[in-house]
Amino acid sequence: MAEPKHIAQYQIIDELGHGGFAIVYKARDPSLDQLVAVKVLRGAHAEQPNVVQRFLDEARKTVKLRHRGIVRIYAVGEESGAPYIAMEYLKGTDLSKYIKPDTQLPLKQVLSIIQRSADGIDYAHQYNVVHRDIKPANIMWDPETDSCKITDFGIARITDSSKTKTGMVLGTPSYMSPEQLAGKKVTGQSDIFSLGVMLFQMVTGKLPFTGDSMASLMYKIANEIHPAPESINPDVPRCVTVIINRAMEKDVEKRYQHGKDMVADINKCLKIIEAENNTKNKA
Repeated sequence: MAEPKHIAQYQIIDELGHGGFAIVYKARDPSLDQLVAVKVLRGAHAEQPNVVQRFLDEARKTVKLRHRGIVRIYAVGEESGAPYIAMEYLKGTDLSKYIKPDTQLPLKQVLSIIQRSADGIDYAHQYNVVHRDIKPANIMWDPETDSCKITDFGIARITDSSKTKTGMVLGTPSYMSPEQLAGKKVTGQSDIFSLGVMLFQMVTGKLPFTGDSMASLMYKIANEIHPAPESINPDVPRCVTVIINRAMEKDVEKRYQHGKDMVADINKCLKIIEAENNTKNKA
């Protein structure tokens, strides 16, 4: 399919990436003279009215989010029957580049990224917006500016306290919470669980749960306790393990209740690590 020259007022420059659900273009907004990213629903999804409506509705709900740790949505609309989202153009790469043992970031950098991500989801949760698919591929980081932003609220759902279930299970299984896998009502604490999985992976280089089948993976997430991070990487500080354990509590009541609680613990942990390093340096 030929690359379009325009989508609405946006001048298409290049393709940034695509998947089964959508295609993302790098574009220019001539009215503001700035670069933007334009995400367009594609394939069979674009031909299903209910999917199109959900895509547009959920995008419109994230337009109101204004946080330094969340990608900014500028506009939502349809062009020649194709639904699109125009958003902030981000430099850098997503965090999936930094989750292997040989590409791990320094511990303080990891904690800084997770801290800002926890602050971002805490802000979104105040607007009853749950991301539902927090994972390394959905967090962009620019090493030059140290900018860190959560992307792709495209499958985010607006929580409704009057409902007991949210319907379809969406998201990436390895990072999903037990309640999300079970099809139960999903709250902001599901995003916190996913962030805990990310933190585990970024300090150990491994996922806490793996399986040779979807059923096996889902069973482990729902029923088994994750390995101790220090059993994989002995250099993981105790305070980091405590944060991971609380974020990944299977019992929602024992998990962090809010992202800001996780932010506070990361702040404390960073101070502990700094104090311990100072002590070592003086010895």
